[in-house]
Amino acid sequence: MRHAALVLVLALATAQPACSDEPAPGGARIDAIATTGHGKVRLVTVATGLEHPWGMAFLPDGRLLVTERPGRLRIVAADGTLGAPLEGVPAVAATGQGGLLDVALDPEFAQNRWVYLSYAEPREGGNGTAVARGQLNERGLDGVQVIFRQDVTINGRHHFGSRLVFDRTGRLFVTLGDRNSERARAQTLDSHIGKVVRIERDGKVPADNPFVGREGARPEVWSYGHRNVQGAALHPATGELWTHEHGPRGGDELNRTLAGRNYGWPKVTYGVEYSGKSISESPTAPGIEPPVHYWVPSIATSGLLFYTGDRFPQWRGNAFVGGLSSQQVSRLEMDGNRVVREEVLFKGVIGQRVRDVEQGPDGLIYLLTDQPDGQLLRIEPAA
Repeated sequence: MRHAALVLVLALATAQPACSDEPAPGGARIDAIATTGHGKVRLVTVATGLEHPWGMAFLPDGRLLVTERPGRLRIVAADGTLGAPLEGVPAVAATGQGGLLDVALDPEFAQNRWVYLSYAEPREGGNGTAVARGQLNERGLDGVQVIFRQDVTINGRHHFGSRLVFDRTGRLFVTLGDRNSERARAQTLDSHIGKVVRIERDGKVPADNPFVGREGARPEVWSYGHRNVQGAALHPATGELWTHEHGPRGGDELNRTLAGRNYGWPKVTYGVEYSGKSISESPTAPGIEPPVHYWVPSIATSGLLFYTGDRFPQWRGNAFVGGLSSQQVSRLEMDGNRVVREEVLFKGVIGQRVRDVEQGPDGLIYLLTDQPDGQLLRIEPAA
């Protein structure tokens, strides 16, 4: 049973997917009209033909940068037209869950044109999560430089992380997985395994990171005890980093990800092994930060958004979480730092794995679906 008895999960009544001869604004196709707890919304297809898209970032002119896991970075025009793959993208290890992952713009992008990419980097003996940046032009990225490398190389296909979020001081958070085979190291501070790290835009270590100067600790570490964080965003009121991560079988978590805190994996978890075997005797323990919210069974979380726009005023301040295996979007109503209600959106309608959730400059909500023929979708108010 979930930890918050106050959480009311609202079953969403939706229409079956229905194509329309009438295009939505911008030429997109209306796929479905759905009834939510705050009125009707429509789901429209903006672009198709993306191969396992993973991350997106809106450019100042309204176009969209989208990563494809095999190693391509594209610009998607407002009308959904896909640009050719951009040049200068680092080589990636496109294996299992690895490949080209997240994309983020520098806080001063309008002046410096820096674009940041996280990816599974091929290395001698295996691979590891890395972050690079380059300056965007119409052909691609110039002056690409690697600014961060997860310090352990593993011959594996799982749990790379990796979301990129800038804090309000311009420092960069990078979420890093436990690589599956190394999960015990998520509880130690001597590596980047199972951590969130915080770095300067050039990769240097901020002097106010929580473990700077501590013997045996990596100074980049911000928080630890993470399994595989694939959603991260700043809380719009507090500026704090919030993340969510995959549990094993059950136990996906939403967390306030505070400096120096331990989030438990694999010491404590609400999940169990895929075999059904227990992982921890208790889901809580002294010194461990409990999740703000968790899911049992898992929804396979990916992508995190705090909505701040005007197109859905009733949703302002809500958190939105994409679901991979669940093929849904969860809308979480917040009261301060508590989740008080969850509404499941578009379950049985999208029919694809939801990899990322972002707010556009138009105040609408955009989704990426992680499929061989992945889509860029948009949620709009229905007339």
